[in-house]
Amino acid sequence: GWFRRLLHKSKPSSVESSLNTSRSSSSSPSSSSSAESSISSPSTSLARSLHPSMPDISSSDSARWSKTYDVCICHSEVDLELVEELVSYLEGEPESFRCFLQLRDAAPGSAVVTELCDAVQNSHCWVMLVTPGFLSDPWCKYQMHQALAEAPLANGRTIPVMKDVERKDYPKELRNLYYISMARKESSFRQIRDTVVRCEYATGRVAPWGGD
Repeated sequence: GWFRRLLHKSKPSSVESSLNTSRSSSSSPSSSSSAESSISSPSTSLARSLHPSMPDISSSDSARWSKTYDVCICHSEVDLELVEELVSYLEGEPESFRCFLQLRDAAPGSAVVTELCDAVQNSHCWVMLVTPGFLSDPWCKYQMHQALAEAPLANGRTIPVMKDVERKDYPKELRNLYYISMARKESSFRQIRDTVVRCEYATGRVAPWGGD
């Protein structure tokens, strides 16, 4: 009889303690908030890390600053007006990308080939504006080959942008790369900017491009 009474007395206390434990764990705001923060933090950190103004890209010790330019624009002279609009867009806030535009940034009196090779080597990525003028200009093809020789495995550094060119006329050297079609100028500019952002983010995480 005493053993049965002991069992009856111990059951409510054990059940009550377990219920209290479960209540405290479920109603604790700190535990729930910490769980939520642990779930949401990866996506938040990824979004922040992809933003070009974050410290991993623009900080003084970032690999971005190992090169003189962020982007080298390869284009035909007949497309200069469009290219100037693109450069103005890329150099604007908040990214403020450093662009090399040959007619603007080449040093007077220096050799054209030397200026081009230096710009290609000292840029993180290259935008190729492939237009009918680009295809008919041997100098543009030379620029393209220099850029491809600098990064033979492509790895996102060469960004082809196709405008008013049929697929059959697209350079064979670029056919293994995805290209941006400039159907609408504003959306195409935005896509180019986002691609450069990804290149810069990769630069910040990995060693500087070029294998140095």
